[in-house]
Amino acid sequence: MNAMRRSWLSRSAKVARIGAKVGGTYASTSARKVFASAERRIELDYQREMTTAAQVAGELGQMKGALMKLGQMASYLDEGLGQPMREALSQLQSHAPPMSPDLAAEVITQELGDSPDRIFVEWDPNPIAAASIGQVHRAVVVDPDLGIERPVAVKIQYPGVDQAIAADLRNADLLGFVLRQGFSGLDPTEMVEEIRERLTEELDYRQEAINQQLFVDFYRGHPLIHIPEVVHRFSTARVLTTELVNGRPWAEQRDQDQATRDHIGEVLFRFVFRSLYTMRAFNGDPHPGNYLFHPDGRITFLDFGLVKHFSNTEMDTFTQMVKAAAVDHDDAHFRSILEGAGMLTPGAPVETEDVGRYFSKFYEPVRSDADIVWTPEYATSLVRHTFDRSSPISQYATVPKAFVFIQRINLGLYALLGELRSQGNYRQIASELWPFIQAPPTTEIGRAEAAWLAQLPPRNQTEI
Repeated sequence: MNAMRRSWLSRSAKVARIGAKVGGTYASTSARKVFASAERRIELDYQREMTTAAQVAGELGQMKGALMKLGQMASYLDEGLGQPMREALSQLQSHAPPMSPDLAAEVITQELGDSPDRIFVEWDPNPIAAASIGQVHRAVVVDPDLGIERPVAVKIQYPGVDQAIAADLRNADLLGFVLRQGFSGLDPTEMVEEIRERLTEELDYRQEAINQQLFVDFYRGHPLIHIPEVVHRFSTARVLTTELVNGRPWAEQRDQDQATRDHIGEVLFRFVFRSLYTMRAFNGDPHPGNYLFHPDGRITFLDFGLVKHFSNTEMDTFTQMVKAAAVDHDDAHFRSILEGAGMLTPGAPVETEDVGRYFSKFYEPVRSDADIVWTPEYATSLVRHTFDRSSPISQYATVPKAFVFIQRINLGLYALLGELRSQGNYRQIASELWPFIQAPPTTEIGRAEAAWLAQLPPRNQTEI
């Protein structure tokens, strides 16, 4: 039996072990609840949830693969998940143990043809950041055009992580099982397939370089949005070299004054929806660790490994939904779009007005021309609403493949805006970005962006 086969069997056994543990916990709790009082049943349910969460996180934490990645994605959906599961999954956000300097140097040698101390003018053997599938080192290169030295960030993929994730992805049932632990009642079939495709792409740093270059080219010269340049001559399938950027982390922004938090919230909102409506693409794994903040108000956006590209048809559906729900408030038309998109069973025995009320919750911040305050409570209610299958309408609703990462993008963005408690008239901001309105700017940031847009080449202006 070769090493890869043993690795796959070992990982499959780990997931099977999760199922056995969780199943055993559930069975034993159910038996004890038969003769328990109401108060005791609540206590037993809480204990079961805590034990289940600990068992899932304990197993996934040992696996540098797709399951660990899914655990990380689920863990920062914040209070929308049950507290025990959220707390246990939050363990998976901690950085994985770093590669040794020798192993990192070996990957560089294999990918770039020589040792890092010979390829780079300077090389820091100690990583400056780590993630689930790679770690980042600081280095210095010589710019061939300008002949000057430039600091760069070199992301190196963990050896063997591609085989590990491939092993996880070979069995969709394993991924579906893990998703059901956090999102009880949701049919994960299309969600799993979409995640499978995106995670497979994320393993190839060449694809990430292509994705990042698209964002670099589009946002070049933007007054407030910065994407690090890609250094292609030092990038391969397992090594990605980009401009090194220093900035303040997300944790420091939540305590800033209201004006600063409002500024950050508006820039984040514009980046998400400008990218969606003009580039038809966005990072499907938004995470506050991928943002760096600068004193002049600019924000640097990092990590373009998990980018989702949308077709014209998909974007047309999204914009029709927004228009019907947020602008026209037309429940009948909104329902027909939902049915056509596969989000709602055609002819489901539910009232159209109830359908509009159920699905339009996501558009509440932009349905009215008024100032709003984003709150953690609103973000939490959206997560619970998304995965709560108790509503009669939810029996006829699902999340089609095209909507998996749109949903993830929205939930991630709204959670961040809620943390900031950003304020502003987001209906007016959104109206600038919606392709069916393209209203004139009403904020200082909007006016600065409008000036940038006006200077873009004619081809890009036509696209916008």
